[in-house]
Amino acid sequence: MTLAIFDLDNTLLSGDSDHAWGLFLAELNVVDANHHRREQQRYYADYVAGKLDIHEFLRFQLQALKDNDPADLRQWRERFVSEKIVPMISQHAYDLVRRHRAQGHTLMIITATNRFITQPIAHKFDVDVLIATEPEMVNGRFTGEVQGVPCFQDGKVTLLHTWLTEHGGDLNGSWCYTDSHNDLSLMQVVDHPVAVNPDHVLTAEAKYRGWPILEFQHPNTHA
Repeated sequence: MTLAIFDLDNTLLSGDSDHAWGLFLAELNVVDANHHRREQQRYYADYVAGKLDIHEFLRFQLQALKDNDPADLRQWRERFVSEKIVPMISQHAYDLVRRHRAQGHTLMIITATNRFITQPIAHKFDVDVLIATEPEMVNGRFTGEVQGVPCFQDGKVTLLHTWLTEHGGDLNGSWCYTDSHNDLSLMQVVDHPVAVNPDHVLTAEAKYRGWPILEFQHPNTHA
C-alpha cells in the first residue's frame, strides 16, 4: 500500500475543529463562553510556540465530553459538523484527497483532535483510516481521560507505526500533508512531505529541505 497521510486542522480544514467545537459549545451555553475562549487562546498560543502541554490541554478539552450525556453530545456534534465544519472544507482540500484516491493510495487522516469530533469529519472526506487522540469511555460515558498515547507530535509517529505493524504496511512511497511544525517528526518519516498553508517555522523548514509548499485558497467550499 502507498499511504497518503493528511493532517486535519488548518490542512484539510480552513480552521481548527477542536477550537471550533469549544466555541460551538459556548454558543449552546454548554460551557462558559468567556472562560473557554480565554483558555483556548492560551493553549493555541502554546501550540503555535511548540510548547503545548498536550495532557493539560486534553484535560481541559475533554471535560465537556465527561460532563454531558453522550446522546446530547452526538446531537450537538451533528449540528456542529453541518454548521461549522462543512464551511471549512475547501474544494482544494477535497480535490487533493480525490487525486490520491484516484491513484489507489490508502488514505489516512492523522490528527491530535479527539476521535469523537473528527470521526464524522473523516467521513466527509470518505477517508476510512483515522488516527486520532482517543477519549476514554467507561460504561458508555466519557471519563475526560485519554486512552493510550495522545496523537500529537512524536505521538503521531508512534501511533502511525503501531497502525502499520497491525496492518502489515510500510512507508514506502508515502505522502504527508500538514500545516504545522508540530508535525515535523511525522514529515521526516515519509517519502513525500508537503507543507500546506504552513506556519512560519514549517515554511522555513520546508524551504530549507526543498519540500513542496501548497497554499490553499479557502473561499470556494465543497459541501
